Amino acid sequence: MRQREKIQELLHESIVGDLTLNFMLRTLLATLLDALYGCALAVAFPLLAYRRWRQGKSWNDWATKLTGKVEIDVPCAFRIWMHAVSVGEVNLLVGFVRALEARHPDLDVVISSSTSTGLQLARERFGAERVFPFPYDFSWGIREAFRRIEPQMILLAELELWPNMIAVAWQAEVPVGVINGRMSDASFRGYRRLRWLLRGTFARLAWVAVQDDTYRDRFHAMGVPLDRIQVTGSLKFDYAPDSRDCPDVRVVRVTLGTSAENSIWLAGSTQEGEEEVVIKIYRKLSPRFPHLRLMLVPRHAERFEEVARLVESNRLRVVRYSQLRSPRDRWAGDEVVLGDQMGQLRTWWGIAEIAFVGGSLGDRGGQNMLEPAGYGAAVCFGPNTRNFRQIVERLLAVDGARMVRDAEELEAFITHMLDQPAVAISMGERARNLVRAQQGATTRTLDLITKTLPSPSTPNHSENHSEDRH
Repeated sequence: MRQREKIQELLHESIVGDLTLNFMLRTLLATLLDALYGCALAVAFPLLAYRRWRQGKSWNDWATKLTGKVEIDVPCAFRIWMHAVSVGEVNLLVGFVRALEARHPDLDVVISSSTSTGLQLARERFGAERVFPFPYDFSWGIREAFRRIEPQMILLAELELWPNMIAVAWQAEVPVGVINGRMSDASFRGYRRLRWLLRGTFARLAWVAVQDDTYRDRFHAMGVPLDRIQVTGSLKFDYAPDSRDCPDVRVVRVTLGTSAENSIWLAGSTQEGEEEVVIKIYRKLSPRFPHLRLMLVPRHAERFEEVARLVESNRLRVVRYSQLRSPRDRWAGDEVVLGDQMGQLRTWWGIAEIAFVGGSLGDRGGQNMLEPAGYGAAVCFGPNTRNFRQIVERLLAVDGARMVRDAEELEAFITHMLDQPAVAISMGERARNLVRAQQGATTRTLDLITKTLPSPSTPNHSENHSEDRH
């Protein structure tokens, strides 16, 4: 009897010791991360402050990001916290949240974003009462955010992992899933260099819904067990538009004063250097194709003024979309329309017969080309499309888009599409058919969420962290 009691006592001491050690290690890691974040923020703050001043951005969200004192004003029955890094991910969530709430009307969904433009768009799309800035990954801020939000599940759009955030969710027994998961070449290289530090973070993900087999293998290499990874396809296919015949596109046409004779070339999500190339090609081709019209949509709002000056320096007139208040009679050939409103590019693609997707002649890695493809535009992009490699491969495989390596090839593509409009129409139709054939990721992802949703009767653990998890 005494021997059994002694064994039980030793086992108890061992378990308590392990739990204490795990708690100490977690505390040490959180402290180290807080110190690293603090140093990084101190070094970067002067540059961040200067950029905010130059761009006229508000400081209102900074206190929330530092303290985690988020403000949301929706009922808390069964809450899912969804995180979208920036504008692209916010746009992706619009249709997905609608589908999720249709399947689970008892859920309360709140949305965070990391960037000011992402927050602005999210507040417009979802309502300010359930949108908040994503807190910096300081342990105190994350814990405070959890206390206020009380989530039962967290969904990350594509990928943005923060160790303290995942650790707090793990301790609170709140499952964290990734939807539309992707890991670019550059991200994978960066994560692998820190694999010794991040492996535990990846291993704590409850599940990951990835776009394809390549991303599955990368998440697994970083520590996510294979049985928690499912290839669901890309949500971008599901939410790509597939018809120009919709009210929003018709409003844009009327607002701009387009006519049936116009051929509209839209260069969207452009970065520095690309607008100048596009403008020079437009000026060269306009005398030969007087029906050609150009719309420019820079990727970042802080470049609107710079691009406007660039257009004017090339002896063209700038028409700012934000300043158009009534329908126009005519879009003149010497006018370049500047798309100077964030979050509207998806609709604007619907007026384009020819589309150049920016960030691809430069070094950004491209932008989403499925939106113009879904509308049936003749799509082209530069060689740097690493962020959309699989989508690019599929479009090129069906001759639903063209890659142009430089300004000369871009000019040749635009000229060919204008000379042979039937070729442009055929290319656009192949792209649209590909988009439709690849749809279905939303249903597969929703099925995965439904299987893993905690019971609504499960008590919230965010205030009662379970210290026996390790």
